[in-house]
Amino acid sequence: MAWTTRRELVKQLTRLWERGDLLRPLAGGEDGFPVRLTFKRPSSAELTDRFQAVRDWAGALTTIPHLRIEWREVRHRVHGLQRLPEQVWVDSLDDALALLGKAGDARRFAQLVDETQKTLPVLLPWLAKRPLHALQLTEDWPQLLAVVRWMAAHPRPGIYLRQVDIPGVHSKFIEHHRAVLSELFDLALPPQAIHGESTGLSQFNVRYGFRDKPVRIRFRVLDGAIGSLPGAQLADLTLDADNFARLNLPVRRVFITENEINFLAFPPAQASLVIFGAGYGWEALSRARWLEDCAIHYWGDIDTHGFAILDQLRSHFPHVESLLMDRATLMAHEALWGEEASPLRHDLPRLHEAERALYHDLRDGRIRPGLRLEQERIRFAALEAALRKMDVSAAPG
Repeated sequence: MAWTTRRELVKQLTRLWERGDLLRPLAGGEDGFPVRLTFKRPSSAELTDRFQAVRDWAGALTTIPHLRIEWREVRHRVHGLQRLPEQVWVDSLDDALALLGKAGDARRFAQLVDETQKTLPVLLPWLAKRPLHALQLTEDWPQLLAVVRWMAAHPRPGIYLRQVDIPGVHSKFIEHHRAVLSELFDLALPPQAIHGESTGLSQFNVRYGFRDKPVRIRFRVLDGAIGSLPGAQLADLTLDADNFARLNLPVRRVFITENEINFLAFPPAQASLVIFGAGYGWEALSRARWLEDCAIHYWGDIDTHGFAILDQLRSHFPHVESLLMDRATLMAHEALWGEEASPLRHDLPRLHEAERALYHDLRDGRIRPGLRLEQERIRFAALEAALRKMDVSAAPG
């Protein structure tokens, strides 16, 4: 039977609920009631052929509470004058909520609206926009309001998130609710308190003026004649990015490798240091402008992602050269080839000609589909030979 039943009528109201349309009026949104529901009724032929079924269908509709049915009279040649449902209406928000069994949820949402109206009415548009999300946050809403009030009183506070001291708000609360707080802060804070160019959760601290955890750079000075720490020789060191940027070492060559063992075992080299790479993301390293005066060699995997990381590094230091990421190295280690699960497909504009040709062969599977050679599988003798060719080998300090 294709005629509209209680189930279809409830589904229509449920869609309105899931879009937030039924709660929005409680936060000042437009009240769209009365609502006429989509309604399919029997045809004249069906009235003749299925008269009893039509009567049962119409009778069932009359038992549904909180609906208003508009009727029409039809004169049928067999059954005479009949009264059939023509349209179905829900006249009020209360009727819709009662029919769906959502009256309790609506009361909770109304309480959120009332609390917000009293303390931070500037956030009412958010409640109207995301009412169902607000319901999910019912237990946390008082703390969220407290955080927004604190931020309004302390714009761009310049402290770590866990330093925020608000009664009833635990130290990890802001971190856990950054997504919703970013939307609330954008409504409640003046434009000058927001760094508009910083977007996304990873930029939350910068956007709203909190301190970020310092990004750390791990490195080893490879020349024993260069003292990095008193009494330390070729030490494994870690500095925050700002202090690394202020280093003043007589270094002329920098190696970057993505593999920890290769980093730890990297041979001594004159006036050189090696950095343990960070994969994608070189913003912290780019603060060290003294690297512009050094020869830089990047050693990554021979796969599409390895070349993409090289390409990204060159966006900060265009003079970077690749190390052991060439076709000869790849072919010399055929027995150690592996497989790249998700090769990249886009072009990499900063690759040199030979690198670009190899990248395209890897990307397009011309040598073998999904081919990769991880840097840790490359024989260490190949690295030592490359360093001898550069004539940078040095005795350990």
